[in-house]
Amino acid sequence: MPAPDIPAALHQALALAESAIGLTDPNPRVGCVILSADGAVLGAGHTQPAGQAHAEIMALRDAASRGHDLRGATAVVTLEPCSHQGRTPPCCDALIAAGIARVVAAIEDPNPEVAGRGLARMRAAGIAVELADADLADAAREINIGFFSRMQRARPFVRLKSAISLDGRTALPDGRSQWITGAAARTDGHAWRRRAGAVLTGIGTVLADDPRMDVRLVPTAKQPLRIILDPQGRMPAAARILQPPGEVRVVGPGRADLAALLTELGTQGINELHVEAGPTLSGAFIDAGLVDELLVYQAPMLIGEGRPLAQLAALAGLDEARRWRRVEATAVGQDLRLRFRPT
Repeated sequence: MPAPDIPAALHQALALAESAIGLTDPNPRVGCVILSADGAVLGAGHTQPAGQAHAEIMALRDAASRGHDLRGATAVVTLEPCSHQGRTPPCCDALIAAGIARVVAAIEDPNPEVAGRGLARMRAAGIAVELADADLADAAREINIGFFSRMQRARPFVRLKSAISLDGRTALPDGRSQWITGAAARTDGHAWRRRAGAVLTGIGTVLADDPRMDVRLVPTAKQPLRIILDPQGRMPAAARILQPPGEVRVVGPGRADLAALLTELGTQGINELHVEAGPTLSGAFIDAGLVDELLVYQAPMLIGEGRPLAQLAALAGLDEARRWRRVEATAVGQDLRLRFRPT
């Protein structure tokens, strides 16, 4: 009898978790696949919107709908099954009750209310429990990088997005920037917006471009919260960003502390914060050391005089420059998608 292909099942579970992006926040995106002793898929599922079934429950329901007996089966899941009573019962208890014999989790849950307790409870019930190899654990963490940030740092993962020319300009001197990048890159940018619990911009961008800042070029189950920093109370009542769909929050005078704002957003369940702003606000986030990832679309054009990606504090020497490591370089249409994280 062939043994279950655990890496293949984990890749399937990771794909299920990816399909939950834009659906589950503030809960993590999780996928689960249940295998028979000979490796056949008995059930599969991913996490539903907050307050509804988690991935393990969806996979158990899927298997039950097909009439499968799960005693002796293996559950492969991208995140440790939860062990606490929240809006739904503990998933580890459901796996125990179903007679699952083995559980392979890609990574432990960073939530302090779980943090290994789900694995321990299943071991105590006689289930063989394993963790995946490091590469699969890394992939599982990337899908939920914002959830890990909120659990471990009490603030969202901050991704700052910009579109630039080959000579590093984001707009003409008068602020015109539509469009530096092509249609494929703009659609791709909306897919990254969809990942976020909130999209943030400044009043300068609202006044200059009158953007909507919603997700409309890719399908999504829910819209991220839109946040506008407006320290001088200049928000026009007719601004497009204030219109449906989705919720909008205007952060007005007296709320200029970006670090405090991130802490507040963490308490409100925002896992990923997507920043699309002009050079002043972008520079403020970078200078404060609050950017976890730069998402840069570079177009094959030269602009000359124009606005930079970020207005940063002057340096005394190059040895003071912030260093970033490239984590991705991918062609998107005629443009290039680059992602960098601090070294």
